[in-house]
Amino acid sequence: MPTISIFHGIKIVMYLRDKEHNPPHIHAITQDFDAPFYIETGDIIEGFFPPKAKSLVKEFVNNNKDELLEMWETGTYHRINYILK
Repeated sequence: MPTISIFHGIKIVMYLRDKEHNPPHIHAITQDFDAPFYIETGDIIEGFFPPKAKSLVKEFVNNNKDELLEMWETGTYHRINYILK
């Protein structure tokens, strides 16, 4: 599971394509929570994620959607150095 980014104690990972399923999504992980988020919308798919952290993940996804979708489609992963505004 490649780590795509880390910010504010939130780790963004994408599981290897051949072991994952559609729709395209990332996983956001903190010390206490792990939740999948749609790449297309930045919305949480299921489970619970703290509200402030959830909004940070949504902002990250929305600002990097094209790059995340490309990684999902190609299976070529790299780090995104992200600074929240």
